[in-house]
Amino acid sequence: MTGSAHTAHPGRHSTLFVVVVALFVTDLIISNVIAVKAINIFGHPLQAADLIFPITYILGDVLTEVYGYARARRAIWIGFGCNLFAVGAITLGQVLPSDAGWTDQAAYEAILGSQSRILAASFAAYLVGEFVNSYILAKMKVWTKGRFLWARTIGSTIFGQGCDTAIFLTIAFYGDWPTEMLTAIILNQWLFKVGYETLATPVTYLVVNKLKRAEGVDFYDTNTHFSPFAVKE
Repeated sequence: MTGSAHTAHPGRHSTLFVVVVALFVTDLIISNVIAVKAINIFGHPLQAADLIFPITYILGDVLTEVYGYARARRAIWIGFGCNLFAVGAITLGQVLPSDAGWTDQAAYEAILGSQSRILAASFAAYLVGEFVNSYILAKMKVWTKGRFLWARTIGSTIFGQGCDTAIFLTIAFYGDWPTEMLTAIILNQWLFKVGYETLATPVTYLVVNKLKRAEGVDFYDTNTHFSPFAVKE
């Protein structure tokens, strides 16, 4: 069965869809702000963003599962655009001349300032990871005929988060960190993120089922254009 992402008002986005996208974008931007802090959880070095960034993948799964790949694609590009705007605004604040009474420029730059290499790594990792995650989940839904949601969410995360983590850390730190350390950190963060989504599977089931009932939609991507750059559903 091929569902439809449109309900009572064809061509319009429902309020619930907008709420999910808003949460998706908010989580993405906050993750990029707090990523500067290194933390240690039970002896494992992580970034503070690792505690909330996997939620973007959970919400990406929800968007793809309920509304289909095409609408998830819109959300991914909206997130990219909003994050680009946030980075531009932060950078503008950094380079504008300081008032004579402002004494915290160094703190501003230390927390909010980002090197171009880190930004490039973040943008590339986000786009590749999110699109891989959404594509695999959409394809698996058709293959499994809508069964085994847990396998789809975990399976898509394994590949999506794997791409995200490897691309970001490699672009950002290759050559600066020893290869052995870089490889270990990539593996450590990847396992953490996959475990995170695995533990969140019951919550994903709850949200997906409630949205499907509320929206009256369960989309199957049987005739979808899967190019990340396609403009038609």
